[in-house]
Amino acid sequence: MVIKVFLASSSGSTAIKKKQQDVVAFLEALKVEYTQLDIACNEENRMWMRQNVPEEKKPSNGIPLPPQIFNEESYCGDYETFFDAKEDNAVYSFLGLPPPHGSKEATQADKIVENGTRAQTNGHVDDSTEACNGDTHEEEDVADDEEEGEEADEEAEEPADTEEADDVTEDTTHAAEEEEEQEEEDLQSEEEEELRQLEDEEEADAQEEEEDLEENQEEEAE
Repeated sequence: MVIKVFLASSSGSTAIKKKQQDVVAFLEALKVEYTQLDIACNEENRMWMRQNVPEEKKPSNGIPLPPQIFNEESYCGDYETFFDAKEDNAVYSFLGLPPPHGSKEATQADKIVENGTRAQTNGHVDDSTEACNGDTHEEEDVADDEEEGEEADEEAEEPADTEEADDVTEDTTHAAEEEEEQEEEDLQSEEEEELRQLEDEEEADAQEEEEDLEENQEEEAE
């Protein structure tokens, strides 16, 4: 299985360049074999990427931005989903690859299997044990209710600074969203300009070939 990373080598967006570098650097650190496919210099790569990103994963303008990651023909995700998988130590699952023995992801998977086995074993208890556990759960529920009451009191006593912090967070998030939207528009404009230049070059080549053909015909006529 080959991991494909679609990149834009000549992107004018600093944010996109940084995201591409983060993905490539992390894959190299994990020694995962991958192939870089440039959408800036190769129209076929660009069209394949756009056609194979699922519709529900595309932005509102319908044009997915690099980096986009695939396992052969299967779509893995974009930078945001890759970053979330990295934070959760689940990059191999994200890529559709088995985690190597001894890795954090493999260790976590082993723990999940082990905990599941223990849960099944502990499920076979007698009635007396269940009754005892029922009493214990009741005590825990009472303790939880007391803790929830204390937390509610603490939240009621929190100063108005929390609201101000929330406002600042919302403003920062809004600014980041506006910046990302602007970057998407810039990249789209850049791609459209590249496409126009390519069409102009093809048209010029066709015109030149037509002129050469006319000259040859005139020479033959003479």
